[in-house]
Amino acid sequence: MKSLGGKTLFITGASRGIGLAVALKAASQGANIVVAAKTSTPHPKLPGTIFTAAEEIEKAGGKALPLVVDIREESQLTAAAARAADTFGGIDILINNASAIFLSGTLQTPMKRFDLMNQVNVRGTFLASQVCLPYLLQAENPHILTFSPPLNLQPHWFKNHTAYTMAKYGMSMVVLGLAAEFSVQGVAVNALWPKTVIHTAALAMLGGLVNPQKCRTPEIMADAACAILGRDSRSCSGHFYTDEEVLREEGISDFSSYAVSPGEQLYPDLFLD
Repeated sequence: MKSLGGKTLFITGASRGIGLAVALKAASQGANIVVAAKTSTPHPKLPGTIFTAAEEIEKAGGKALPLVVDIREESQLTAAAARAADTFGGIDILINNASAIFLSGTLQTPMKRFDLMNQVNVRGTFLASQVCLPYLLQAENPHILTFSPPLNLQPHWFKNHTAYTMAKYGMSMVVLGLAAEFSVQGVAVNALWPKTVIHTAALAMLGGLVNPQKCRTPEIMADAACAILGRDSRSCSGHFYTDEEVLREEGISDFSSYAVSPGEQLYPDLFLD
């Protein structure tokens, strides 16, 4: 596995949660991190802004460029990618982390929530990829890594939250398509999904739906992501990985250190049979 030292990562939604955990892991190896997220002032319920994230990244050993970006806005993403390339000399890696969630049945899903999930998850992933690809195509070992699940079309994964499932699978379809389209040019396009539920501040906002003691920390996704990103892009594309699978390939089989409460029975994540 190669170090990410000197590489430039453009991470959507990197002000908190899994996105920030990946940023800090890469920063510890000396990477440049573009924090592309909406939160420039403190959120009333969620910790972290692009500026607090940038401070943590610098302390971890990386260089940070905090940019206010709503990934639904083409002009903002286009300007952010250009600024990133101008600041760091290019973009080596795109991480499609930003995502919206609303776990509810069809009759309980307002259309504004449906639209938000599709605008952020599907359109945002496609648009961020489209905007960053011209820079990635110039990179030595370019990667796009999207945090989305394998395309499991069993009906029970749609039954309780059709709208959310469609939106997350839309991200995965972008992965599937771009991996095929850009394999010849050597851009690795992969998906990564947690085997168990990850405890984040955003998850806590689901109203106590998930007991954090039965989750893992974001660091397992960060370690798995950085392992993928250190691989040769020309021989590592089109995969729908789980975090455990990647870490086992790296020789890690004990995941107890990632548990919020070691010894607790963990929740399996969605979309994995």
